Amino acid sequence: MTLRILKLAIATELDVVAARQRAREIAVSCQFAMQDQVRIATSVSELARNVFNYAGSGQVEFLMGQFEGKQALEIKLEDNGPGIGHLDEVLGGNYKSSTGMGVGLIGARRMMDGFDIDTGRGAGTRIVMHKLLPSEVNRITAPMVGEMSARLRAQMPDSVLAEVQHQNQELLSTLAELKARQEELLQLTRQLEETNRGMAVLYEELDEKAGNLRRADEMKSRFLSNMSHEFRTPLSSIRALSRLLLSGADGELSEEQHRQVSFILQGTVALNEMVDDLLDLAKIEAGKVDVRAANVDVGEVFSALRGMLRPLLVDSPLALVFDAPDGMALHTDHGKLAQILRNFVSNAIKFTEVGAVVVRARARGEQIDFTVTDTGLGIEARYLDMIFEEFNQVENRLQARVKGTGLGLPLCRKLATLLGGSVHAASTPGSGSVFTLTLPRVFTEPAHHE
Repeated sequence: MTLRILKLAIATELDVVAARQRAREIAVSCQFAMQDQVRIATSVSELARNVFNYAGSGQVEFLMGQFEGKQALEIKLEDNGPGIGHLDEVLGGNYKSSTGMGVGLIGARRMMDGFDIDTGRGAGTRIVMHKLLPSEVNRITAPMVGEMSARLRAQMPDSVLAEVQHQNQELLSTLAELKARQEELLQLTRQLEETNRGMAVLYEELDEKAGNLRRADEMKSRFLSNMSHEFRTPLSSIRALSRLLLSGADGELSEEQHRQVSFILQGTVALNEMVDDLLDLAKIEAGKVDVRAANVDVGEVFSALRGMLRPLLVDSPLALVFDAPDGMALHTDHGKLAQILRNFVSNAIKFTEVGAVVVRARARGEQIDFTVTDTGLGIEARYLDMIFEEFNQVENRLQARVKGTGLGLPLCRKLATLLGGSVHAASTPGSGSVFTLTLPRVFTEPAHHE
């Protein structure tokens, strides 16, 4: 049985904002996770804006229904506009509208579990989307839907300014999710390289393949030019202004103001790290990263990591232990090996509150196993493969304090493959995790290298 939650008319810009706001409130009431709340609100916002821009008016309706035999939030959008005569081209990603990039329908379809569209020239457009309720949420009954509907109707809408600000905060997350596909990652390469020159010291690949990046195709150049203004410029400004405020140059901040500005700075740094990881992933996928193999002393790598990561343990009860046999060496890329281990250890420290993080190296025939063992929260077995996929993160009680991009572990896996090795994880919830990097003692160039 399908139960109506709320129905809204779309006739003005404010109606588009209100539709997004109501979509997020309904997602919260249905106990969707934060990431799914953003997906639902963004999908409704994109399609409601299409209704306003192309049809002039229409409506959006929220219902509690069924999808694939399970309870799901159902969202219907209808208009009597001119319809879409080139639907296959739009859904195929080959359409460029005069008012945008033509990705609204594609993005909504990717973010929802069910997506059905009925349209035609002069016949209007009708879209039905479904999002399955979280498995841990109890079934929502008719009385609960009634209470939800009454509460939504009784609530006064938040200010439009507050909603627009919230949309801007969610935009980065939505764009990151849309960039998860390989083609979109490749499209990011050139402009991210041009606006990220300052990170060249940390990522040697930028200089090594700058010539190839400059020869990226025209479509990628246009897209990355837009991303430059959307990401780098505002992030740099926010970071600089936050540090200026924290320095007290314009007057001392109160304790609460200092805390809030610190949160802003931390968020900006996290977004910068996400953009950097995206760049690395895109370059590896494009085959634009070379391996510079040389003799590497494992003890020296561990010593450098110890000095680099020690500041993370200030005022922390954690012990950080490095254990490697004397004289152990291998022939590989020093920078990429250190980058993988640094990511593993940083993650272990973030998600371990008490106990120790132990880094070991052990020889096994013609291979060497590097392990990072922690006594932290642990990970359920069903998530162990997922954490090595782009933009996937496992929710836990430290998530609000420990921000991540969902790109570090996928990058580690790709770097390990590039070095002829592999990574894997083992974990017991509540008892900690073990992340293992296995590399050959001697790196060998692939037989066919283009």
